[in-house]
Amino acid sequence: MKAIDIIHAEHRALGAVLQAFGFILDEVRDGRLKPDFALLEAMIEYITEVPDKLHHPKEDDVLFVALRARIPQAGALIDKLQRDHAEGAQHILELRDALRRYREEGEGGFQAFETTVRAYVATSWAHVGLEERELLPLARKGLSREDWAGIDAAFEANKDPWSGPAGEFRSLFSRIVSMVPAPYGLGPSAGPAGL
Repeated sequence: MKAIDIIHAEHRALGAVLQAFGFILDEVRDGRLKPDFALLEAMIEYITEVPDKLHHPKEDDVLFVALRARIPQAGALIDKLQRDHAEGAQHILELRDALRRYREEGEGGFQAFETTVRAYVATSWAHVGLEERELLPLARKGLSREDWAGIDAAFEANKDPWSGPAGEFRSLFSRIVSMVPAPYGLGPSAGPAGL
């Protein structure tokens, strides 16, 4: 069941960026940080690109297929998770549009940007929670050793939550960590002076 470990690792990496995003929004809203649009853009890229290009395809094409074949009662749950995956493209457009408007409008655009990001973050946490609480326990119990051998092989071929074409996700994650202020990253501490 190496695939489950990989899913957990990818959820942790995504969760770290989602949590840091909430921290940045709090700090900007409360005046302790000035908006760093390069950081905000990098965070949006990570929280949308990594799930859509790395995480979801493995689930959709490998794990969900095996679960549907072995555990028919998982169908409604898988349908819900796949609807979430399919809605990703629309959410990406909404996030990027909200960031563009925030850049153009300045401080007056922050509230709409924050609302859009927080809705996305809440949806992402709910999705991850559904997989962790419901889907993965079903998979542990219902899939055979032979099922897991095939699933593990497919997941092992693309297991690193920070990889991607030419290591782009690793580089992006490292850039985010270096820009986010402590305690969530290695960047300068938040305070009245901001970034």
